[in-house]
Amino acid sequence: MVEAWYMDESGEDQRAPHRLEPHRPVSLEQLRQLGVFHWKLDADNYETDPELSRIRTERNYSWMDIITIHKDKLPNYQDKIKIFYEEHLHLDDEIRYILEGSGYFDVRDKDDKWIRIFMEKGDMITLPAGIYHRFTLDENNYVKAMRLFVGEPVWTAYNRPADHFPARGQYLQFLAPVAQ
Repeated sequence: MVEAWYMDESGEDQRAPHRLEPHRPVSLEQLRQLGVFHWKLDADNYETDPELSRIRTERNYSWMDIITIHKDKLPNYQDKIKIFYEEHLHLDDEIRYILEGSGYFDVRDKDDKWIRIFMEKGDMITLPAGIYHRFTLDENNYVKAMRLFVGEPVWTAYNRPADHFPARGQYLQFLAPVAQ
């Protein structure tokens, strides 16, 4: 099962776990309240997995590709790692399915605090349009992931501050009942 927790404010290596002390775990329900959804799937059989097929059909994830993030596999690796870790949002949902390796998605909660989500083989996550987030590898320095989109992929990341986009406003409206 996916594990998530509130992060410390340390400036140490971004690939470290950065668990807040005392440890403050975050449940799947708390993530759902932020619009973040998770599935545990069979990564060894992703090409024929009926559960993945069902999710893709139900959510209209019609486009996919596979990215390998490793210094020997990804062109401009150091630059890409910096870009992925810069706090940003997208105007569309971000959907990632970890096929091999592991890493962290960090998302902001309703109070603007960082929550770190540990992702490993078999974990699939959706981050809603308009949520501030970032990604980093963990200390293993390797992940192979499926990227999914509704329709043609839109790769544009808008670094914070990006509150003027309608997707951000819609996300904040979604969060409003949670904040009460």
